[in-house]
Amino acid sequence: MSDNPTPPRPAPEPTPVAAQDQSTRRDKQTRQDRQDRQPSRDRQTQDRQPPPDRQPQRDRQTPPDRQPPPDKNAARDRSATKDKGAAQDKSATKDGARQDRSAPRDGARQDRSAPRDKSAPRDKGAEPPARPPRRRRPRFSVERGWFPPLGSKGKVTLVVSVLTGLLTHGYHLFRYPLYLTDEGIYMQRAWSVLRETSLSPYTYDYDHAPLGWITLAGWVFPLPKQFETFGNAINTGRFLMLLVHLVSIYLLFEITRRLSGSVLAATIAAFLFNVSPIAVYFQRQVLLDNLMILWLLLSLFMLLRREVTIRSVFGGGMALGIALITKENAIFFVPSFMYLLYRRVKGSASHRFTSTLWPFAAFAPIGAYVTYALLKNELLPSGFDFDLNNPPADHVSLLYTLWWQLNRSQGTLFSHTGLLQTSWLVRDKYLLIAGVCAMLISLWIGMHDRKRNLGFLISGTLAFGYAFYLVRGSVVLDFYVTPLIPMLAINVGMVIDRMLTGSFANRFMRGAHSMTRVALPSFVALLLLASPASGYLVHTNTEGHTQIADQYQSKINLTGMQHAQIAWVRKHVPPNSRIIMDDDLWGDLHDVRPFYPYAHSHWNASSDPDVRDKLFRKKWQNVDYIIMSNKMRKSMDTNNSDGRENWILQALRNSTRVWSQTQGNIKLEIYRVQ
Repeated sequence: MSDNPTPPRPAPEPTPVAAQDQSTRRDKQTRQDRQDRQPSRDRQTQDRQPPPDRQPQRDRQTPPDRQPPPDKNAARDRSATKDKGAAQDKSATKDGARQDRSAPRDGARQDRSAPRDKSAPRDKGAEPPARPPRRRRPRFSVERGWFPPLGSKGKVTLVVSVLTGLLTHGYHLFRYPLYLTDEGIYMQRAWSVLRETSLSPYTYDYDHAPLGWITLAGWVFPLPKQFETFGNAINTGRFLMLLVHLVSIYLLFEITRRLSGSVLAATIAAFLFNVSPIAVYFQRQVLLDNLMILWLLLSLFMLLRREVTIRSVFGGGMALGIALITKENAIFFVPSFMYLLYRRVKGSASHRFTSTLWPFAAFAPIGAYVTYALLKNELLPSGFDFDLNNPPADHVSLLYTLWWQLNRSQGTLFSHTGLLQTSWLVRDKYLLIAGVCAMLISLWIGMHDRKRNLGFLISGTLAFGYAFYLVRGSVVLDFYVTPLIPMLAINVGMVIDRMLTGSFANRFMRGAHSMTRVALPSFVALLLLASPASGYLVHTNTEGHTQIADQYQSKINLTGMQHAQIAWVRKHVPPNSRIIMDDDLWGDLHDVRPFYPYAHSHWNASSDPDVRDKLFRKKWQNVDYIIMSNKMRKSMDTNNSDGRENWILQALRNSTRVWSQTQGNIKLEIYRVQ
């Protein structure tokens, strides 16, 4: 035996499993230490957190997308561990800490407008409700279609404006004013469309585009008694004019509001459009101008929608084209419409398409009218001869008539015998003078800043374009001023609103100014209505007494004189008599039994070959009766520049007056030719 002990075996090397166990025990110890320290950190964070009423502004305003990201080390530790219980505890601890950190930020997003209960206990970590950001007042821009909403007050004002127009234009409608020649002409041609399917009972010479009386025929056709539904043909047409005016009020109100951004401006414009004596006088009558105004306002309304769509552009162009073939004077409004369309579609993705679609839609009705003349071989004169001294004798021509109308001249409006002095200013000098001044102010404001004041530029150019047509020196009739009335009303409303929206230094003056914006226009309106000098509601008669204005005077029945004239003719004149008259009686004598087929106006008796050469043969002896209207003698003298009515005037000199009636300066007569 050896004395030396047996040497010990060397210890085996640690296996990988043992190393993993040791690492796991070390990780567990590290996690346990972190969990022990986490509540302490949370308590320190809670202790350091300021009270709710002293939260830092930057914490309350930190958006959710800027909150600190979660701890990456904690995420790795949670993924590395195999102990589900420890992982769940850690996740709960982390969520609690995150909730504590995000509590101030969530509280900052609470609605500060909600009432706070002071008696309720407040949590230590709770944040007081935050105020919502102040809403910015929406910007106004005609170019971008940023129009303020109408609102409840605006709707009430709009309804009141429509009802006011119904009262001012509907009351006394069939009694005032006197039936005029042009009313009879348009109803005569509407009668021809329905009864004879032609544009005129005489030779249609393209003096006006036909869509106006085609519209009248379409209105009369479904009525139970057609032309006699409201008593006679002109009354039936006047009722349509009342409906046209009511629709025009709505369009005018909305157009003014969108051009100015103000309900007050729209209210002023609608007020003048409703109660102005010159507006009431002409807008009650059956005139193509009133129908043209409706289509023009509709076209402008379509271009002033919030979004310029294909439908609005096409509809606006069609409405303008219909206005042009209702009455050709609408062409003087076209430049303003084109500029407005350019500003509305400028910069849009579809500006090329819409800029092409609008003129195409506007030209479509005009193209139909030209095609009609072309198919009848009446577009060009014979031999392409436009000599005004030798009109074509074989057939009428559209282009020749247009050339003749462009070359007519008749003095100036500013002479002492012009319509401006003798008719327009007499009826309403306030609207005309204030409207022209407002037009110039609108042009100055619009040209000074065309980007911000597009509405003023459009309203000013609309009025200026048609005013230029009136003063250019061509033949102007009394009712040609009708389309200018709504344009002047728009300018007056917008300028008054701009004058009442000046900047003031302090809040008190601004509050007083808001009251002034309503009080001052109301005072002016009452002054216009109550002052006899204005003639809006009352006026001074020839005897010096103050009374209700003629347009609302129930005792004045001007059309009753014409009814009495027709009654005498039916009682004493045989139906086969050859009669010279004015056009205002044409419908009564041709559409109501007994018919008078040989009753013709002096215009057609002196110009239409079928009537002049075949029926009367230009001899005064072939005339049996002459029915004189109020201004028929003056019209005969005006139309006799080339001697075409000499034989009619000679028949008048060889006649005897058998009936007469006079009221004021209006006189109606009937003569029997000997």
